[in-house]
Amino acid sequence: MDALHRSIARGPGLPGGPNEERSRGITGLVYRSVRSASRLVGGSLDAILASLVPMLGPRESSREREAVLAALNGVLGDHLAKTGNPLAIPACLRHSGRPLVLERSALELLFPGAGGRLAVFVHGLCMNDLGWNREGHNHAAALARDLGTQPIHLRYNSGLHVSVNGRAFAGLLETLVESWPRPVEELVLVGHSMGGLVSRSACHYGKAAGNLWPQALRALVTLGTPHHGAPLERIGNWIGLAMQATPYASHFARLGRIRSAGITDLRYGNLLDEDWNGRDRFARGDDTRHVVPMVEGVPLFAIAGMVATAAKEEGGAIDRLLGDGLVPLGSALGHHRNPDRDLGLPPSSQWVAYGTSHLDLLRSPEVTERLRGWLAAVGG
Repeated sequence: MDALHRSIARGPGLPGGPNEERSRGITGLVYRSVRSASRLVGGSLDAILASLVPMLGPRESSREREAVLAALNGVLGDHLAKTGNPLAIPACLRHSGRPLVLERSALELLFPGAGGRLAVFVHGLCMNDLGWNREGHNHAAALARDLGTQPIHLRYNSGLHVSVNGRAFAGLLETLVESWPRPVEELVLVGHSMGGLVSRSACHYGKAAGNLWPQALRALVTLGTPHHGAPLERIGNWIGLAMQATPYASHFARLGRIRSAGITDLRYGNLLDEDWNGRDRFARGDDTRHVVPMVEGVPLFAIAGMVATAAKEEGGAIDRLLGDGLVPLGSALGHHRNPDRDLGLPPSSQWVAYGTSHLDLLRSPEVTERLRGWLAAVGG
């Protein structure tokens, strides 16, 4: 857990780096507590999590607190929500690190002279809305400057099922569009990693509910999104099953079942309730997801990272499997050997950022340039 936080902390530009041996302050206390809980598992988990509330509960916000809460929700967020733990993150729309009051008068006060072009950015697993500002680079700010879009961010509990977050996101978008000070002429969604799945799920549920916001949607862009799953979750599932079958290791297999519903949804890229409802999410099984089409007339653009350098071009099979280090190249671009599942994106709607890792997609000027070109073309 310490290593997880150090990785996250280095991402959004938080204190901490490769030379730091141990997490300190709130971070160290939290992860030592979670390590204790993972050793004991069982009923003690709730007692340990309850002890974290005074440290992480309502208080003056900080980047460190936000990062720790996001990581904790990514790993245990479904359990936090189920048990009513106040550390569970409620889904909300934010601006400049603060929640938005989705009322017309409040939005008019916050955004005087607001235009009708909105861009909503959706973070990934164990991340938060502040993670879009990485090492001084911010796609949202760059697009606001160059295209005049108003950036809004979704903050959500990434440990919940993707479909649960997708439905909540759809509802928030409907309220946002209804409350915006002027008619929303253009709405674009930009999702990183799991955020792309949550956005696609929201499109489905928004359309099913007869929401108005899909009529303003002009584009969805995904960055390193596992449209067809991520091997690391599948590997974790197989390891858990193997450990359960081994008497001496079966007790440790319980640790694998701590991982959240959001994480297990990444095995194949679940988008709907029907993809998981009534099933043992830890059981061995094939990909039985329902096919979810995009909103008719709304283009989907996909950017994939690839740790291999541009000089290797498409690279070999291993390079394609590694992709950005977390998501394979084909999954990020929506490719699938089953034509019914392939997203069928035209070449002009796909792009590979070579020499770029999963988190580095958030700080790449080349990614910003690609976003700018695509979104300028779909704008009215």
